[in-house]
Amino acid sequence: MFFKILWIVLSCPARMSGMRLCILENDYVDKSVADTYISYGVMVERMLNNVGAYWNIEIFETFKGHFPESYDRFNAVLLTGSRSDAFSTDPWIEQLRNQVVHLLSIQMKLIGICFGHQLIALCLGSHVGRALKGWGLGLMDYQWHSDNDGLSVNQAQKELSLIASHQDQVFDLPKGATLLASSAFCPIAAFSVRDRVFCIQAHPEFVTEYSVYLLDKRRTSLSEEHYTLSRTSLQNPHDGLHVARMMVAFVEGSFG
Repeated sequence: MFFKILWIVLSCPARMSGMRLCILENDYVDKSVADTYISYGVMVERMLNNVGAYWNIEIFETFKGHFPESYDRFNAVLLTGSRSDAFSTDPWIEQLRNQVVHLLSIQMKLIGICFGHQLIALCLGSHVGRALKGWGLGLMDYQWHSDNDGLSVNQAQKELSLIASHQDQVFDLPKGATLLASSAFCPIAAFSVRDRVFCIQAHPEFVTEYSVYLLDKRRTSLSEEHYTLSRTSLQNPHDGLHVARMMVAFVEGSFG
């Protein structure tokens, strides 16, 4: 038994770190692909595992009204993407916004992805709405502005390629926030607030095959040129795991 425990400690040091992450899951995966991708929370967990972060993770389906009774046991809270609007008046989204306002007030570490990025920005006083240029889809390039050790890109690389899938975006930087990433399509693509908030518009947790599935699903609502360019872009590699490492640094306090 001793040697079995020793092997676990040596082979999975991150699992033994005791970090606890709450994932507020804000959408469901379509039944036709659920056997492969399970859920958005699981996609995030797989992404973190792929960079060695085997944390204790609890997932709550907010769209079903499920929230923790208390956040005291968590080191950080992550909000996933969603097909819904962050500014919606749906009861569960209003409840989610109330939860985020509370989490901001107690200075819980927050990570926002896509919809989560937008909802946190909204709770911080920013304007969020439909992107003026329509859907952002496929692989998109972002200029990275941070020189922070924990959230920096390799000195030779000031651009990240990430999978995107959104029709809403944040229009103004929250008060006191630092702009981390931008593009011509999405000027506020990522931001942080000290060592408390880290938000990104793109989907670092997506794999290419899932993005292709979503794109094909939306094909009839897009121009053929938009669809083809977005689909073709997905033939290139993306930097999702680099962002995952930033999230790990954020939760573990390696920056700020």
